[in-house]
Amino acid sequence: SVRSKHHRSKGGPSPQEAIHKLRETEEMLTKKQDYLEKRIEQELMIAKKNGTKNKRAALQALKRKKRLEQQLTQIDGTLSTIEFQREALENSHTNTEVLKNMGFAANAMKKVHENMDVDKIDDLLQDITEQQDVAQEISEAISRPFGETFDEDELLAELAELEQEELEENMKSMGGLPSVPSSKLPSARPSQRASECNTARLEGEFLIFNQQLLCVFQYI
Repeated sequence: SVRSKHHRSKGGPSPQEAIHKLRETEEMLTKKQDYLEKRIEQELMIAKKNGTKNKRAALQALKRKKRLEQQLTQIDGTLSTIEFQREALENSHTNTEVLKNMGFAANAMKKVHENMDVDKIDDLLQDITEQQDVAQEISEAISRPFGETFDEDELLAELAELEQEELEENMKSMGGLPSVPSSKLPSARPSQRASECNTARLEGEFLIFNQQLLCVFQYI
């Protein structure tokens, strides 16, 4: 234990040890503050109690109160200095740990990359690209149809011609398209009965025309 203490004093305390000591000092001074504040209240009560009855005792109490207040002011300044020093030490320790870990990560990355050659990586990527192109050519060759190939547009055009010929033959067998009724509605209605007769006759003609059209479309 003696050797460890000697080695530590020679090399200086660690940041953790220094921070711990500063915290202990802060706690001690804070307790001293509480004690001084109580003493100041006591001396003030003594001065009030004696007042004009015992001026000498009252003055002595006020003097002690002033000395205690001076000590309290000094402790306040000391605490501020210690708090600033502790925070600066904590920040320095944090920065040191961060830099140490960053250096550790950099060394690990260097170790990973030391067996890698950039030129070899470029060659490997080029080989992969070439093999992908070869695989694509093989896939296209395999999927290409064998035997005779036909133009799909020509086949569709021929099919349309066949459908047109079939339509024309169906129309010929039906006697052509039905004629549209040529009768017109009367311009004037001499009587209600004549108007009703004309309307019924036209409706019948249009009904026959629609039925003939349906028959033609059924053959298309």
